Amino acid sequence: MAEEHQKENPREEGHVPVLKWDLGLFEQITRSFRFPPEWDARYPGQNQTAADAPPAYITLFEDFFHQGNFQLLATNFMAHILQFYGFHISQMSPPGMVRVRHFEFLCRSHDVEPTVERFRAFYQLIRNMGFYSFGNQGGARKI
Repeated sequence: MAEEHQKENPREEGHVPVLKWDLGLFEQITRSFRFPPEWDARYPGQNQTAADAPPAYITLFEDFFHQGNFQLLATNFMAHILQFYGFHISQMSPPGMVRVRHFEFLCRSHDVEPTVERFRAFYQLIRNMGFYSFGNQGGARKI
């Protein structure tokens, strides 16, 4: 089923930019979010991109935590989104994470169960610079 939805051919633009990493921010995140030592969180090397995670590692973005209200472990709704669209969390852009978590927050604040079907009424999958995100669905109003 997820393969069927991938054929929607999300638009893709550009290459993955090399980011300027901040070791202090990395250490702050691993401390404040209490990453256990057995996770072996690693600070990326110079000129590495988010796509350069070593085998058995995933990329997590600072914005996931501070702007997207991402908590380890992720919610069931987040797992359903990833499963439906057939990509890994390390392939989601920070703005995509923000949209998923914002949608879930709004649903729960109105006592509505967030579902993939409801999410799809407002958002469509977009691929940009090698990462997945979500943009407004055609005629859907902004939430």
